[in-house]
Amino acid sequence: MQDNRLSDTRARILDAAERLFMAHGYDGTSMRQITGEAGVNLAAVNYHFGSKEALIQEVFRRRLNWLNEERMRALDELEATADGQPLKPSQIVDAFFGTMIRMAEDEERGGVIFLRLLGRTLTEPSDFIRAFLAHEYKTVVERYKEALFRSLPDVPKAEIVWRFHFMLGATSYAIAGTDALRLVTDWGIEAEDSEDRLDRLLPRLISFLIGGLRAPLPQFTDH
Repeated sequence: MQDNRLSDTRARILDAAERLFMAHGYDGTSMRQITGEAGVNLAAVNYHFGSKEALIQEVFRRRLNWLNEERMRALDELEATADGQPLKPSQIVDAFFGTMIRMAEDEERGGVIFLRLLGRTLTEPSDFIRAFLAHEYKTVVERYKEALFRSLPDVPKAEIVWRFHFMLGATSYAIAGTDALRLVTDWGIEAEDSEDRLDRLLPRLISFLIGGLRAPLPQFTDH
């Protein structure tokens, strides 16, 4: 019974922190807000996590562990089916980015709240969060990088790395929410196309990312 109570308290703290970090950002969220939202005292947060920094790391870790495993599973499955042949760029893009966006449909995995938190954190990260996420993603990103190198043998590796960087940025901005889209809603698009709809976000984003990945190589002018 005691273990169940401790587990429930820990989960309530994580859930509350996840919602608040998504709404206000890491720096904009206080420990007092978290304890109030979770219905616990500060001693409980310190007992389970020790610090605000450790708390946000655990908020991410409990979701990213599954996400990283699912990305690796998807890539393993694609490569097994390909039987030694390079994958299509579209397959790699969907396995990496699509898997994350489809995560929003699973409330047990964090749903839209975690997706928005991840997007917000990647567009305005603290240094320690950036380092933490880079460590969490390292093995997965290395696997996907090698798959992209094989998939696009005629594209210089440096360009693939840069394009993957741009793809991460575009995706982070997209999943952070559509507030920025309101800056261009006076361009005359239909109201339904300016709504924050995940079912339309995924095909739009994947199409955009694949286009960028396969774009003509840049022409540099040395001076």
